[in-house]
Amino acid sequence: MNIKEVVQERYGQAALRAAEGNKTDCCGAGSCCGPESWDPITANLYDDQQKAGVPVEAMLASLGCGNPTALAELKAGETVLDLGSGGGIDVLLSAKRVGPTGKAYGLDMTDEMLALARENQRKAGVTNVEFLKGEIESIPLPDNSVDVIISNCVINLSADKDRVLKEAFRVLKPGGRFAVSDVVVRGTVPAEVRRSMELWVGCIAGALRDSDYIAKLAKAGFEEIDVEPTRIYSGEDARQFLSSEGLNADEIVPQVEGKFMSAFVRAVKPANAQKGCCGPSCCQ
Repeated sequence: MNIKEVVQERYGQAALRAAEGNKTDCCGAGSCCGPESWDPITANLYDDQQKAGVPVEAMLASLGCGNPTALAELKAGETVLDLGSGGGIDVLLSAKRVGPTGKAYGLDMTDEMLALARENQRKAGVTNVEFLKGEIESIPLPDNSVDVIISNCVINLSADKDRVLKEAFRVLKPGGRFAVSDVVVRGTVPAEVRRSMELWVGCIAGALRDSDYIAKLAKAGFEEIDVEPTRIYSGEDARQFLSSEGLNADEIVPQVEGKFMSAFVRAVKPANAQKGCCGPSCCQ
């Protein structure tokens, strides 16, 4: 299997577990965390008020590493797109923030997650929401159609991040905002960690260095780029996940100590970007 197939399989399994009322806390939707587990990446991302406003299945399917809806400063009437929307929690929360004059799209490639998200939308009684099937490397929306792009620990799972950021730039309106939570790296990660499919799906192997994230956003045409750490993880935080996947935790933990963090990544599409602009070369 390639990375995309593994991610799709794991997240499909996570959606089915959430629909049955079982929580999977791992970012990568593996089998490492039971209902009572403490996962340092996904734990305590939403406050009680936010939890009360969405179906419990949306919370159970939450596999993110941050809370982009709380950080994106969404405004009434805006159009929001969530890349890799999963069970729909961030889409439903965004829909409430933009109100009836706004709209929230969720994009996901996994049928099981889309089915769960649409059921969660029905239960929540939210009408200004649309869930789309597709891949974040090829967003099925027109140019200049979205005010804000959010995402929650998904871009790190893509094998073609340049394409994702180029597509995000394309669909944003001039002046539109990129405001995502993601796992990023400080320092160098050993090659054997990068090659591990399990660690990729676990949000480790595919994470960009913070400097590389900034460079790729700039290459795509974005300005006002900022990477703000929200949680920094120790190697021990990953021990349970590593062991459950049959990996040598004692060997890997020292190699990832303090190098991984959740971060809020912000950027803006220039307000003077030309219509249909898809990169820095076509912006004034």
